[in-house]
Amino acid sequence: MSKVRDSVLTRGARGIGALVCLLLALIGAGWIIRDLAIAQHGADIWWTWLGEARRPREFTAWATSALDPLLVLGALGTALAALRTAVAPAVAAGALLSLAAATVLLRTPLVWILGAGWLQGLDADLTGWARLTALVQLALALVLIVVVAAGRRPGGRTGRHSGRVAHGLPEGASSAYGVVHTAAYGADPGPPGRPYQGPARTAAFLLGAAGLAVAGWEIHRRVRLGADGYRKGLLGDASVFRALLQPPAHWQSAALALLALGAAAAALRRASWARPAAMTAGALLCVHGALALALAVRTGELGRLAGLPVGTQLELGLAAGVAAAGLAALIVAARPGVPGPSASADGVRAYGSAPGEARPPHAPPPPSTLPPGW
Repeated sequence: MSKVRDSVLTRGARGIGALVCLLLALIGAGWIIRDLAIAQHGADIWWTWLGEARRPREFTAWATSALDPLLVLGALGTALAALRTAVAPAVAAGALLSLAAATVLLRTPLVWILGAGWLQGLDADLTGWARLTALVQLALALVLIVVVAAGRRPGGRTGRHSGRVAHGLPEGASSAYGVVHTAAYGADPGPPGRPYQGPARTAAFLLGAAGLAVAGWEIHRRVRLGADGYRKGLLGDASVFRALLQPPAHWQSAALALLALGAAAAALRRASWARPAAMTAGALLCVHGALALALAVRTGELGRLAGLPVGTQLELGLAAGVAAAGLAALIVAARPGVPGPSASADGVRAYGSAPGEARPPHAPPPPSTLPPGW
Protein backbone atom coordinates (compact mmCIF):
# COMPACT_ATOMS: atom_id res chain seq x y z
CA MET A 1 0.00 0.00 0.00
CA SER A 2 1.28 3.46 -0.84
CA LYS A 3 -0.19 6.84 -0.10
CA VAL A 4 -0.30 9.24 -3.01
CA ARG A 5 -0.82 12.90 -2.18
CA ASP A 6 -0.71 15.75 -4.62
CA SER A 7 1.01 18.98 -3.67
CA VAL A 8 -1.60 21.71 -3.98
CA LEU A 9 -0.81 25.40 -4.40
CA THR A 10 -3.02 27.26 -1.95
CA ARG A 11 -5.44 29.96 -3.05
CA GLY A 12 -3.45 32.59 -1.20
CA ALA A 13 -0.23 31.55 -2.93
CA ARG A 14 -1.96 31.72 -6.31
CA GLY A 15 -3.24 35.22 -5.55
CA ILE A 16 0.14 36.49 -4.39
CA GLY A 17 1.86 34.93 -7.40
CA ALA A 18 -0.64 36.57 -9.78
CA LEU A 19 -0.11 39.95 -8.09
CA VAL A 20 3.67 39.65 -8.45
CA CYS A 21 3.27 38.73 -12.13
CA LEU A 22 1.08 41.79 -12.69
CA LEU A 23 3.73 43.99 -11.08
CA LEU A 24 6.38 42.53 -13.40
CA ALA A 25 4.13 43.16 -16.40
CA LEU A 26 3.40 46.77 -15.36
CA ILE A 27 7.09 47.57 -14.88
CA GLY A 28 8.00 46.19 -18.30
CA ALA A 29 5.05 47.92 -19.98
CA GLY A 30 6.07 51.24 -18.41
CA TRP A 31 9.51 51.11 -20.02
CA ILE A 32 8.02 50.15 -23.39
CA ILE A 33 5.69 53.16 -23.22
CA ARG A 34 8.69 55.35 -22.34
CA ASP A 35 10.56 54.16 -25.43
CA LEU A 36 7.53 54.80 -27.62
CA ALA A 37 7.37 58.34 -26.24
CA ILE A 38 10.98 59.19 -27.19
CA ALA A 39 10.94 57.51 -30.62
CA GLN A 40 11.06 59.79 -33.66
CA HIS A 41 8.70 57.46 -35.48
CA GLY A 42 6.47 54.74 -34.08
CA ALA A 43 8.27 52.00 -36.02
CA ASP A 44 11.71 53.03 -34.75
CA ILE A 45 11.35 50.97 -31.60
CA TRP A 46 10.46 47.89 -33.68
CA TRP A 47 13.53 48.26 -35.91
CA THR A 48 15.64 48.85 -32.81
CA TRP A 49 14.36 45.60 -31.33
CA LEU A 50 15.43 43.88 -34.56
CA GLY A 51 18.98 45.16 -34.11
CA GLU A 52 19.16 48.29 -36.25
CA ALA A 53 21.03 51.30 -34.84
CA ARG A 54 18.14 53.76 -34.63
CA ARG A 55 18.48 56.93 -32.55
CA PRO A 56 15.70 58.12 -30.27
CA ARG A 57 14.27 61.62 -30.56
CA GLU A 58 16.14 62.98 -27.57
CA PHE A 59 19.77 62.62 -26.53
CA THR A 60 19.18 59.52 -24.48
CA ALA A 61 19.26 55.74 -24.83
CA TRP A 62 16.71 53.07 -25.58
CA ALA A 63 15.65 51.08 -22.55
CA THR A 64 13.91 48.00 -23.94
CA SER A 65 14.67 45.15 -26.30
CA ALA A 66 12.53 42.50 -27.98
CA LEU A 67 12.65 40.48 -24.75
CA ASP A 68 10.61 43.05 -22.83
CA PRO A 69 7.25 42.67 -24.63
CA LEU A 70 7.73 38.91 -24.48
CA LEU A 71 8.31 39.05 -20.71
CA VAL A 72 5.28 41.31 -20.31
CA LEU A 73 3.05 38.87 -22.20
CA GLY A 74 4.54 35.96 -20.28
CA ALA A 75 3.84 37.66 -16.95
CA LEU A 76 0.24 38.37 -17.93
CA GLY A 77 -0.28 34.78 -19.09
CA THR A 78 1.26 33.44 -15.90
CA ALA A 79 -0.98 35.66 -13.76
CA LEU A 80 -4.02 34.32 -15.62
CA ALA A 81 -2.85 30.72 -15.13
CA ALA A 82 -2.34 31.32 -11.40
CA LEU A 83 -5.83 32.79 -10.96
CA ARG A 84 -7.70 30.12 -12.94
CA THR A 85 -8.76 27.26 -10.70
CA ALA A 86 -9.14 25.05 -13.79
CA VAL A 87 -5.36 25.10 -14.21
CA ALA A 88 -3.71 22.25 -12.29
CA PRO A 89 -1.68 23.38 -9.25
CA ALA A 90 1.52 21.86 -10.62
CA VAL A 91 1.07 23.70 -13.93
CA ALA A 92 0.41 27.00 -12.15
CA ALA A 93 3.48 26.51 -9.96
CA GLY A 94 5.55 25.60 -13.01
CA ALA A 95 4.43 28.74 -14.83
CA LEU A 96 5.41 30.92 -11.85
CA LEU A 97 8.81 29.24 -11.57
CA SER A 98 9.45 29.44 -15.32
CA LEU A 99 8.76 33.18 -15.33
CA ALA A 100 11.00 33.62 -12.29
CA ALA A 101 13.85 31.64 -13.88
CA ALA A 102 13.66 33.60 -17.14
CA THR A 103 13.60 36.91 -15.25
CA VAL A 104 16.60 35.99 -13.09
CA LEU A 105 18.70 34.79 -16.02
CA LEU A 106 17.93 37.75 -18.27
CA ARG A 107 18.12 40.52 -15.65
CA THR A 108 21.13 39.47 -13.58
CA PRO A 109 23.87 41.01 -15.80
CA LEU A 110 22.09 44.38 -15.69
CA VAL A 111 23.05 44.75 -12.03
CA TRP A 112 26.74 45.31 -12.86
CA ILE A 113 26.31 46.67 -16.40
CA LEU A 114 24.12 49.59 -15.32
CA GLY A 115 26.69 50.49 -12.67
CA ALA A 116 29.70 50.35 -14.96
CA GLY A 117 31.88 53.39 -15.54
CA TRP A 118 31.54 53.31 -19.33
CA LEU A 119 27.87 54.36 -18.98
CA GLN A 120 28.75 57.71 -17.37
CA GLY A 121 27.94 59.53 -20.60
CA LEU A 122 24.24 58.72 -20.16
CA ASP A 123 21.81 60.43 -17.84
CA ALA A 124 22.62 59.27 -14.33
CA ASP A 125 18.95 59.35 -13.28
CA LEU A 126 17.97 57.21 -16.28
CA THR A 127 20.59 54.55 -15.61
CA GLY A 128 19.73 54.67 -11.90
CA TRP A 129 16.06 54.01 -12.60
CA ALA A 130 16.96 51.21 -15.01
CA ARG A 131 19.21 49.58 -12.44
CA LEU A 132 16.52 49.91 -9.79
CA THR A 133 14.10 48.27 -12.22
CA ALA A 134 16.44 45.31 -12.69
CA LEU A 135 16.87 44.93 -8.93
CA VAL A 136 13.11 45.12 -8.31
CA GLN A 137 12.40 42.54 -11.00
CA LEU A 138 15.02 40.22 -9.54
CA ALA A 139 13.46 40.66 -6.10
CA LEU A 140 9.99 39.92 -7.49
CA ALA A 141 11.33 36.79 -9.21
CA LEU A 142 12.72 35.59 -5.88
CA VAL A 143 9.33 36.33 -4.29
CA LEU A 144 7.72 34.03 -6.87
CA ILE A 145 10.13 31.25 -5.95
CA VAL A 146 9.42 31.72 -2.24
CA VAL A 147 5.65 31.80 -2.86
CA VAL A 148 5.75 28.51 -4.74
CA ALA A 149 8.01 26.89 -2.13
CA ALA A 150 6.04 28.11 0.89
CA GLY A 151 2.54 28.06 -0.56
CA ARG A 152 2.25 24.32 -1.08
CA ARG A 153 0.24 21.98 1.09
CA PRO A 154 -0.37 18.23 0.79
CA GLY A 155 -3.69 17.38 -0.74
CA GLY A 156 -5.45 14.94 -2.98
CA ARG A 157 -6.84 11.53 -2.30
CA THR A 158 -5.20 8.51 -0.78
CA GLY A 159 -5.76 5.28 -2.60
CA ARG A 160 -4.43 1.81 -3.25
CA HIS A 161 -2.26 1.35 -6.31
CA SER A 162 -0.74 -1.79 -7.66
CA GLY A 163 0.77 -2.81 -10.92
CA ARG A 164 -1.48 -5.88 -11.38
CA VAL A 165 -5.15 -6.77 -11.59
CA ALA A 166 -6.47 -7.55 -8.13
CA HIS A 167 -9.88 -9.01 -7.28
CA GLY A 168 -11.05 -8.54 -10.85
CA LEU A 169 -10.38 -4.80 -10.85
CA PRO A 170 -8.50 -3.28 -13.76
CA GLU A 171 -5.32 -1.38 -13.05
CA GLY A 172 -6.13 2.14 -11.92
CA ALA A 173 -9.57 1.21 -10.59
CA SER A 174 -10.69 1.87 -7.05
CA SER A 175 -13.71 0.56 -5.20
CA ALA A 176 -15.92 1.45 -2.28
CA TYR A 177 -18.72 -0.60 -0.77
CA GLY A 178 -21.16 -1.35 -3.52
CA VAL A 179 -19.56 1.12 -5.94
CA VAL A 180 -16.98 0.43 -8.60
CA HIS A 181 -14.67 3.21 -9.89
CA THR A 182 -13.03 2.29 -13.16
CA ALA A 183 -10.36 4.20 -14.98
CA ALA A 184 -11.02 5.09 -18.58
CA TYR A 185 -9.49 2.77 -21.15
CA GLY A 186 -6.12 4.05 -22.29
CA ALA A 187 -5.93 6.61 -19.49
CA ASP A 188 -2.47 7.90 -18.66
CA PRO A 189 -2.04 7.87 -14.88
CA GLY A 190 -0.17 10.68 -13.24
CA PRO A 191 -0.65 14.00 -11.50
CA PRO A 192 -2.97 16.50 -13.22
CA GLY A 193 -1.25 18.60 -15.85
CA ARG A 194 1.52 16.10 -16.52
CA PRO A 195 2.31 15.90 -20.26
CA TYR A 196 1.48 12.76 -22.17
CA GLN A 197 4.34 10.60 -23.30
CA GLY A 198 4.24 11.49 -27.02
CA PRO A 199 4.14 15.29 -26.66
CA ALA A 200 6.68 15.13 -23.83
CA ARG A 201 9.22 13.28 -25.96
CA THR A 202 8.61 15.57 -28.91
CA ALA A 203 9.08 18.71 -26.82
CA ALA A 204 12.20 17.24 -25.21
CA PHE A 205 13.72 16.48 -28.60
CA LEU A 206 12.93 19.91 -30.06
CA LEU A 207 14.12 21.90 -27.06
CA GLY A 208 17.16 19.70 -26.53
CA ALA A 209 18.23 20.04 -30.16
CA ALA A 210 17.69 23.81 -30.15
CA GLY A 211 19.46 24.27 -26.82
CA LEU A 212 22.46 22.23 -27.91
CA ALA A 213 22.61 24.10 -31.22
CA VAL A 214 22.63 27.50 -29.49
CA ALA A 215 25.20 26.32 -26.95
CA GLY A 216 27.39 24.86 -29.70
CA TRP A 217 27.28 28.11 -31.67
CA GLU A 218 28.31 30.03 -28.54
CA ILE A 219 31.30 27.73 -28.17
CA HIS A 220 32.17 28.44 -31.81
CA ARG A 221 31.94 32.18 -31.12
CA ARG A 222 34.19 31.81 -28.09
CA VAL A 223 36.85 30.12 -30.22
CA ARG A 224 36.52 32.63 -33.07
CA LEU A 225 36.45 35.82 -30.97
CA GLY A 226 38.94 34.81 -28.33
CA ALA A 227 38.62 35.18 -24.58
CA ASP A 228 38.66 38.98 -24.44
CA GLY A 229 36.29 39.55 -27.36
CA TYR A 230 33.82 36.99 -26.13
CA ARG A 231 33.92 38.36 -22.58
CA LYS A 232 32.71 41.75 -23.84
CA GLY A 233 29.64 40.15 -25.38
CA LEU A 234 29.07 38.01 -22.31
CA LEU A 235 29.52 40.45 -19.42
CA GLY A 236 28.86 43.73 -21.22
CA ASP A 237 30.94 46.50 -22.79
CA ALA A 238 30.40 49.88 -24.40
CA SER A 239 31.08 48.39 -27.84
CA VAL A 240 28.17 45.93 -27.56
CA PHE A 241 25.73 48.12 -25.59
CA ARG A 242 22.27 48.35 -27.22
CA ALA A 243 19.63 49.16 -24.60
CA LEU A 244 19.51 49.68 -20.84
CA LEU A 245 17.44 46.57 -20.08
CA GLN A 246 18.93 44.33 -22.77
CA PRO A 247 21.40 41.66 -21.60
CA PRO A 248 24.63 41.19 -23.60
CA ALA A 249 24.17 39.09 -26.73
CA HIS A 250 26.30 36.14 -25.62
CA TRP A 251 24.74 36.14 -22.16
CA GLN A 252 21.27 36.12 -23.70
CA SER A 253 22.09 33.17 -25.95
CA ALA A 254 23.63 31.23 -23.06
CA ALA A 255 20.57 31.93 -20.90
CA LEU A 256 18.19 30.72 -23.62
CA ALA A 257 20.25 27.56 -24.12
CA LEU A 258 20.13 26.87 -20.39
CA LEU A 259 16.36 27.39 -20.24
CA ALA A 260 15.85 25.14 -23.28
CA LEU A 261 17.98 22.31 -21.91
CA GLY A 262 16.32 22.54 -18.50
CA ALA A 263 12.86 22.40 -20.06
CA ALA A 264 13.94 19.48 -22.26
CA ALA A 265 15.12 17.54 -19.20
CA ALA A 266 11.81 18.25 -17.44
CA ALA A 267 9.83 17.10 -20.50
CA LEU A 268 11.92 13.95 -20.77
CA ARG A 269 11.07 13.14 -17.15
CA ARG A 270 7.43 14.16 -17.78
CA ALA A 271 7.51 16.41 -14.75
CA SER A 272 4.27 18.13 -13.81
CA TRP A 273 5.79 21.56 -14.50
CA ALA A 274 7.32 20.54 -17.84
CA ARG A 275 4.59 22.08 -20.00
CA PRO A 276 4.90 25.70 -18.79
CA ALA A 277 8.69 25.39 -18.77
CA ALA A 278 8.66 24.15 -22.37
CA MET A 279 6.26 26.91 -23.42
CA THR A 280 8.50 29.56 -21.87
CA ALA A 281 11.67 28.22 -23.48
CA GLY A 282 9.91 27.63 -26.81
CA ALA A 283 8.55 31.18 -26.99
CA LEU A 284 11.94 32.72 -26.17
CA LEU A 285 13.75 30.55 -28.73
CA CYS A 286 11.16 31.26 -31.41
CA VAL A 287 11.45 35.04 -30.96
CA HIS A 288 15.25 34.81 -30.73
CA GLY A 289 15.55 33.05 -34.08
CA ALA A 290 12.75 34.98 -35.79
CA LEU A 291 14.33 38.34 -34.98
CA ALA A 292 17.62 37.27 -36.54
CA LEU A 293 15.77 36.18 -39.69
CA ALA A 294 13.74 39.41 -39.81
CA LEU A 295 16.93 41.48 -39.58
CA ALA A 296 18.45 39.41 -42.41
CA VAL A 297 15.40 40.13 -44.55
CA ARG A 298 15.61 43.82 -43.66
CA THR A 299 19.28 44.09 -44.64
CA GLY A 300 18.85 41.95 -47.77
CA GLU A 301 21.14 39.15 -46.57
CA LEU A 302 18.45 36.51 -46.96
CA GLY A 303 17.93 37.46 -50.61
CA ARG A 304 21.60 36.88 -51.45
CA LEU A 305 22.14 33.92 -49.17
CA ALA A 306 24.20 31.97 -51.71
CA GLY A 307 26.81 34.72 -51.94
CA LEU A 308 27.28 35.14 -48.19
CA PRO A 309 30.23 33.67 -46.27
CA VAL A 310 29.79 30.16 -44.92
CA GLY A 311 29.73 31.39 -41.33
CA THR A 312 26.86 33.79 -42.05
CA GLN A 313 24.97 31.05 -43.88
CA LEU A 314 25.35 28.74 -40.92
CA GLU A 315 24.22 31.46 -38.52
CA LEU A 316 21.08 32.16 -40.54
CA GLY A 317 20.38 28.45 -40.87
CA LEU A 318 20.76 28.09 -37.12
CA ALA A 319 18.36 31.00 -36.57
CA ALA A 320 15.77 29.39 -38.85
CA GLY A 321 16.12 26.02 -37.12
CA VAL A 322 15.90 27.53 -33.63
CA ALA A 323 12.82 29.57 -34.56
CA ALA A 324 11.10 26.52 -36.06
CA ALA A 325 12.01 24.27 -33.12
CA GLY A 326 10.87 26.87 -30.60
CA LEU A 327 7.53 27.36 -32.36
CA ALA A 328 6.94 23.61 -32.66
CA ALA A 329 7.85 23.06 -28.99
CA LEU A 330 5.48 25.87 -27.99
CA ILE A 331 2.61 24.28 -29.91
CA VAL A 332 3.31 20.79 -28.55
CA ALA A 333 3.65 21.98 -24.95
CA ALA A 334 0.39 23.95 -25.21
CA ARG A 335 -1.57 20.72 -25.67
CA PRO A 336 -3.59 19.67 -22.60
CA GLY A 337 -1.91 17.34 -20.15
CA VAL A 338 -3.30 14.60 -17.94
CA PRO A 339 -6.74 15.73 -16.72
CA GLY A 340 -7.59 15.99 -13.06
CA PRO A 341 -9.97 13.60 -11.32
CA SER A 342 -13.65 14.18 -11.97
CA ALA A 343 -16.85 12.36 -11.33
CA SER A 344 -17.56 11.83 -15.01
CA ALA A 345 -14.07 10.50 -15.72
CA ASP A 346 -14.07 8.23 -12.69
CA GLY A 347 -16.59 5.81 -14.20
CA VAL A 348 -18.71 5.40 -11.07
CA ARG A 349 -21.27 2.63 -11.25
CA ALA A 350 -23.22 0.91 -8.49
CA TYR A 351 -24.88 -2.44 -8.54
CA GLY A 352 -28.37 -3.13 -7.34
CA SER A 353 -29.80 0.07 -8.78
CA ALA A 354 -31.68 -1.77 -11.52
CA PRO A 355 -33.81 -4.94 -11.28
CA GLY A 356 -31.93 -8.07 -12.18
CA GLU A 357 -28.54 -6.29 -12.33
CA ALA A 358 -25.70 -8.72 -11.73
CA ARG A 359 -23.34 -8.11 -8.84
CA PRO A 360 -19.70 -7.61 -9.97
CA PRO A 361 -17.53 -10.57 -8.97
CA HIS A 362 -15.26 -8.50 -6.75
CA ALA A 363 -18.03 -6.65 -4.89
CA PRO A 364 -19.35 -7.82 -1.48
CA PRO A 365 -22.93 -9.04 -1.26
CA PRO A 366 -25.53 -6.47 -0.26
CA PRO A 367 -26.58 -6.43 3.40
CA SER A 368 -29.56 -8.47 4.46
CA THR A 369 -31.37 -5.30 5.47
CA LEU A 370 -31.06 -2.82 2.67
CA PRO A 371 -30.48 0.76 3.74
CA PRO A 372 -32.91 3.49 2.62
CA GLY A 373 -32.48 4.48 -0.98
CA TRP A 374 -30.71 1.23 -1.98
